[in-house]
Amino acid sequence: MNAEPGVTRRDLLKFAGATLALLVSPVGRAAATSLLAVRVWPAAEYTRVTIEGNSQLKYTHLLVTDPHRLVVDLEGVEFDSVLQSLPSKVLDSDPYIKLIRAGRNRPGVVRLVVELKSEINPQVFTLAPVGNYGHRLVLDLYPTTPVDPLLALIEKSSPMDTAAGQTGDARTSADAPAQIARPETVDQAPNGRRATRPAANRLVTIVLDPGHGGEDPGAVGSRGSFEKNVTLSIARRLKQKIDAEPNMRAVLTRDGDYFVPLGQRVTRARRVQSDLFVSIHADAFVRPDARGSSVFVLSESGASSSAARWLAQKENDADLIGGVNLAKQDGHLARTLLDLSQTATINDSVKLGKAVLNELGDINTLHKGQVEQAGFAVLKAPDIPSILVETAFISNPEEEQRLNDDAYQDKMANAILKGLRRYFRDNPPLGRTRIAQLD
Repeated sequence: MNAEPGVTRRDLLKFAGATLALLVSPVGRAAATSLLAVRVWPAAEYTRVTIEGNSQLKYTHLLVTDPHRLVVDLEGVEFDSVLQSLPSKVLDSDPYIKLIRAGRNRPGVVRLVVELKSEINPQVFTLAPVGNYGHRLVLDLYPTTPVDPLLALIEKSSPMDTAAGQTGDARTSADAPAQIARPETVDQAPNGRRATRPAANRLVTIVLDPGHGGEDPGAVGSRGSFEKNVTLSIARRLKQKIDAEPNMRAVLTRDGDYFVPLGQRVTRARRVQSDLFVSIHADAFVRPDARGSSVFVLSESGASSSAARWLAQKENDADLIGGVNLAKQDGHLARTLLDLSQTATINDSVKLGKAVLNELGDINTLHKGQVEQAGFAVLKAPDIPSILVETAFISNPEEEQRLNDDAYQDKMANAILKGLRRYFRDNPPLGRTRIAQLD
């Protein structure tokens, strides 16, 4: 290119340098990513740290030992008040994080140093915008030895558990403990005749699944109530009541405000060899006048109504909102669970759903008078009768108020318990013959 008259080569170089400086200067370059929020979700199983921005977050990370630390460099962000608030969000009780430090590392780069209480196995990934969330960077800090739900259940059980259910009376009302026993076993007697042994009673395990949690608040009421908090409160009350029964024990898929992917909820139920799976939710609809309780089971074909189909799709989107590391998902497990024949299990689920629905009708209006069916991902355990209970519409102001009332939550837990008792009285559990674990 020829220079204009009166413009020297030195002038051109100065101009080019000034242009380059403008491109990389804070004024001339593309605007840095603005951070919208930071959140920390501690739990015994793992701690999640979420950093949310208005555009995709660029990062690098590495683990450091002696002492154990996770170092994350965020590129193209400013050290602002959002990041300055991150250290204060770490609780002393956090199982994995001792503290978090944040500061400018070099121009255009902010460094986070997560000081750890023990060695961890981190999963670091990004999530595209969904729902009310922008771009998210997720740091999931797992222990190097994963928490075993079956071992935890055994450790919590007392020696007397093995004898539970052997001395109950013969009451037959819905409020009486159901007499739960294996079917009689048959031996071959010395004379060639078949002889029976007395049936041995056993403890039944019920997995309670409080819907949503952590990054996924579920439905939000007009007064600001989060579905995830209501479901956890009702599930805890129900667990306490089940554990007080002489022949039952309950396990929660989550016992705090953290996110559990739908597939993991099913897997946990199978690992503890659960007899039943009860997922607890608080419904929402576009109209605030929708009201009532409902019970859903899995459908192998189409949904029983357009509303059931809509609800199933909304609940199945929980993984997108809560944030799943897709690179770590086991597609083989998902396909196997979907391919297994579930007709018998669904039939038992319908029986369970009817028993619970009948009891719910005594404390609340029923949105539908029969058990509905749809393709809920969380109900796809192939060998565990499973139901999803919509306790009430949190989008209805009146029902939202009731859902936050301790007395109503207790009534809801009692109603579900009565339904469980009725189901077990009419359908005693068989011996533990299981499909091979799909881990």
